[in-house]
Amino acid sequence: MKLHISARVAIHASAPADLLLQLEVASLPDQRVISATTSLPRNHHCNRVASHDGLGERVWLHAEGDCTVEYRAMVAIERQVPPLETLAAVPPHRLCGDVTQYLFDSRYCQIDPMHGFVAEHFGTLQGGAKVQAMRDWIAEHFDYVPGASNAHTTALDSFVERRGICRDYAHVLVTFARAAAIPARFVSCYSPQVDPPDFHAVAQVWLADPQGDGGAWQIVDATGMADPAQTAIIGVGRDAADVSFLTSYGPAWFERAEVKVVPG
Repeated sequence: MKLHISARVAIHASAPADLLLQLEVASLPDQRVISATTSLPRNHHCNRVASHDGLGERVWLHAEGDCTVEYRAMVAIERQVPPLETLAAVPPHRLCGDVTQYLFDSRYCQIDPMHGFVAEHFGTLQGGAKVQAMRDWIAEHFDYVPGASNAHTTALDSFVERRGICRDYAHVLVTFARAAAIPARFVSCYSPQVDPPDFHAVAQVWLADPQGDGGAWQIVDATGMADPAQTAIIGVGRDAADVSFLTSYGPAWFERAEVKVVPG
């Protein structure tokens, strides 16, 4: 599956500001970047740095005034997607350090308040079947409401209000999984099914690898909009704070974003 991706972000900085951008698709074994161009403003200092877990890159941009960044890419998705419910859990004592970090609390995903609920509603299930039940519960009980959350909204807030956007759905699913001792991380991505078209967020959970020993990350989207076989990953992290497409250090305002993802 090939995806044609374009993204355009407009920002205004009323004074010199440092902007950290993450909009480029990462090169991974299961997704191949065939071609890509990123157009950055002229006369602005730019610097590339590795993203969280070394997956993909971020761009530092020192800007003032109007600033527009455009990204275009063609990506081949070559991901095998096994049935989630058939995958076993990996016992915590068999996890490596890089994966173990995704069992802990993070800024938007606080686990302790969720332990009781997760044990009561999903405690009889195991592995991928448990994660599938979590995904189904969120899909059934949440309303997708643009504007219902903001940069301060946590998974617990979304759980109480039972509404949000993709970011909130992913935070709740990540928190549920961690509360069940299943490593989970937040993923920013592009997918052609997202409506309205925008940067998207899903979860990845660490389950037994059906192709060999150990485990593997599996994409799970509680909104139901993104097919894992048609999803291009931008970056991963503990929660949205690690993979925001725009982080500002200074007086800068996000004005608009335009995203288009076309399969073919």
